[in-house]
Formats: sequence, C-alpha cells, structure tokens
Amino acid sequence: MLKKERQAYILQQINLHNKVLSTDLCTQLNVSEDTVRRDLQELAEEGKLVKVHGGALSTSYHISFNNTNIYSLPEKQRIAHKTLPLIKDGMVILLSGGTTIRELIKSLPENLSATFITVSVSSALELLDHPNCEVIFIGNKLNKSAQISVGAEVIEKLKYIKADLCILGTNSIHPTEGITDLEWEIIEVKKAMIQASTKVVSLAISEKLNSVQKYKVCPTYAIHYLITELEPSAAELSAYALAGVQVL
Repeated sequence: MLKKERQAYILQQINLHNKVLSTDLCTQLNVSEDTVRRDLQELAEEGKLVKVHGGALSTSYHISFNNTNIYSLPEKQRIAHKTLPLIKDGMVILLSGGTTIRELIKSLPENLSATFITVSVSSALELLDHPNCEVIFIGNKLNKSAQISVGAEVIEKLKYIKADLCILGTNSIHPTEGITDLEWEIIEVKKAMIQASTKVVSLAISEKLNSVQKYKVCPTYAIHYLITELEPSAAELSAYALAGVQVL
C-alpha cells in the first residue's frame, strides 16, 4: 500500500472512531511500527490529527469545543434532529460525549425543560448555553483523549441515578456484537450509564455500522433505539431491526 493510501486509511479510521491505536494500525495495514509512527507524525504536522502516546486523536473531537471541522457534520446534524422527539419535558437524561452528542445539544429547543447528567466536559459546557435545562456534571479523574470523567467514584455516583434515557455517542456497533469501544475505563463508565437508565439510545453515523472494537460496552439486546442518518427502511439497518432494536 502506498503512503498516500495508508494515510487516507488512517484518517478514515480516526474520523470514524475518534482515536486510533498504533498497534491496531500496524496489523490492519501490515506495516511496521516505525512506518505507522512516521505516518502519524506527518499527519500531525499537517494538522490532520493529534498524535498521542500509542496512537492519535481526531482534531474535531479533541482540540476545540467550537471546532467546525467535524467529520460527517450533515449526517450528525440529521441524527441530532431525529433524536429530538425522544426527549420530553421533565426527563432525566444521561449523555456521553462526542461530536454527534454536541450537535444534539445544539439542536435542543429553547423551551425544553429537562435535566441532563453527563460525564463529558464538552457536553457539559455545551449544555451551559441552554436557557431552561438543568446540567449536572459528574466529575472525577478525566480521560484526556475522550475528555470524560472515569473511575470508581463516577461509577458509584451513577448507581444512584435512574434516568429516562441514556444517549450514547457510539464508537462501533454491530448487530450481533452490540456496542464496542477502545478504552476499558471509558467502557466501564458507559456500562454504568446504561445500567442507570430505563432506555438506551445509540447515535451512530452509518459508516460505524457493522464495526467492532476491542471491548464490549453492551449487547445488542440492551439497545432500545438506534439512530443513524439513514431511513429506517435502509437495508443496512435490517439486521439491527431483526435483533430487536428500534431503528429511527
């Protein structure tokens, strides 16, 4: 594979999943660690990603809350607007982080009166601009790559919540494997969020469908709603409907 092709693949993966690991890229591209390291360094110097120990992060996800360079922005905005009918006055809603969640927050109607609980720094800051919604941030040690609170204290606090909805920005989702992610401490928090909620909503652009990461967040049967930019009747969503997920 040529360098241009390798780097295009790296950018596609980082745009889809917000983070990539160098070890995974070595396996997927069948190249050495030195080759991957050089590719990541070049892309970082061009401002296309943020190079960190062991891999890289998406610039739109990590650097700035006001960054307009968001991957698949129209698709994420469509997902946000399709999610709105699930959110009602008086609800208690748990939110994860990510750019799709931020688009959802931006699209909330001004007259909505609900309580949002989040472990995400960016989600909490975005919610502060809403005139009528209460914002509760569950803080502790911060995971720098995802910019969310993690650890035993966060998980313990979530045990005392029973939210109406848990809305997750999704890294990877598969009809038989469920929702998966890359980082263990983030997964433990997302599991606690799911357990603390009556219903679970997965938000994912269609490119994330049928992909699997290293660690499981939840099985497919734990997901009540899957919202993508596609029409619910799209062929790509049929396996999820058959698995019992309501696709919107």
